Amino acid sequence: MNERILIIGAGAVGAYVGGYFAHAGREVILADPWPAHVEHMQAHGLRLEGMTEPECFSSKPRAMHFTDLQSLAKEKPADIAFICVKSYDTPWAAALAKNYLSPDGFMVSLQNGINEDAIANVIGWNKTIGCIASKIVVELVEPGFVRRSVAKGGESYTVFRVGEPHGRITPRVEKIREMLAPIDSAKVTTNLWGERWSKLVQNAMGNGLSAASGMSNKQFTQNETARRLSIRLAGEAIQAGLLQGFSLEKISGLEPEEWVAAARELTTGANDTPVLDAMEERMLAQAEKMSDTARPSMGQDMIKGRRTEIEFLNGLVVQRAREYGLETPANKGLIAAVQSVERGDAPAGLARVEGF
Repeated sequence: MNERILIIGAGAVGAYVGGYFAHAGREVILADPWPAHVEHMQAHGLRLEGMTEPECFSSKPRAMHFTDLQSLAKEKPADIAFICVKSYDTPWAAALAKNYLSPDGFMVSLQNGINEDAIANVIGWNKTIGCIASKIVVELVEPGFVRRSVAKGGESYTVFRVGEPHGRITPRVEKIREMLAPIDSAKVTTNLWGERWSKLVQNAMGNGLSAASGMSNKQFTQNETARRLSIRLAGEAIQAGLLQGFSLEKISGLEPEEWVAAARELTTGANDTPVLDAMEERMLAQAEKMSDTARPSMGQDMIKGRRTEIEFLNGLVVQRAREYGLETPANKGLIAAVQSVERGDAPAGLARVEGF
């Protein structure tokens, strides 16, 4: 437990993981650009809240503002750097972390989207690994306070999936799995790219919907218009992934082909493999277990007036699909809707996600 850990980006996920590392006695530095957040952690520590009493505690990680990181040049370099910033900040964040990483160190992309290539462009593929955090709804509520609003995966669902870009199992991915396991269920995967695209599907079908509609996860799942758009978004994203040759995981407990079939029912009226009714019934049952207020990260960003990752989530779906001649009208329409709200051209609301 003597690894020196640097986390670039102490937002919801970065602070959540870093808080657990510090609580376990690991040497961790949380670096972030938000002065109030950094100052609160320095003075009062970091408070984490979850769904059960053991998940509610305070820890005292070392917190630094990005402008102060240069002082680390006088210290022992980090062994592991977790990149936990938004996708659009990945290149410069990786370049920043590189300055304070040991010669034998490596970086872990713990982000939405697919950013391993951007990190590898900075430090090389031999120093880049990926980690998916699946179904982990966390929010940086205020400076120094992170709340998780879904139950831990435990034995029923694996939250953290760590993998090498080349697909082989190595000691370093086993090490990251070991570090994350006390936080929630974790595994090493030989299918990083399939896991990544499967998570991208999950993001593509919910993040932008929340941002454009202003709805929580529960609200848009219970609304027929939004729910059915979500299914179409998933269907397009899955088709794009399959065309690239990815081996996709189940999406919300259902096989990828079921989402494609349900999306086809919605767009063509074909019911040769009727799955739509059963899928919607399942989604509505899942919604009953959701928090009334929990939102995906892009929904949180829109409320806080921050730039969204729409170009790096649904935008990546559209880009990759285009390379294979696949049309993606649902994803294209959602991108336009999110961007219109982001620019201030229209207010968030159900009307933004209708008609495409």
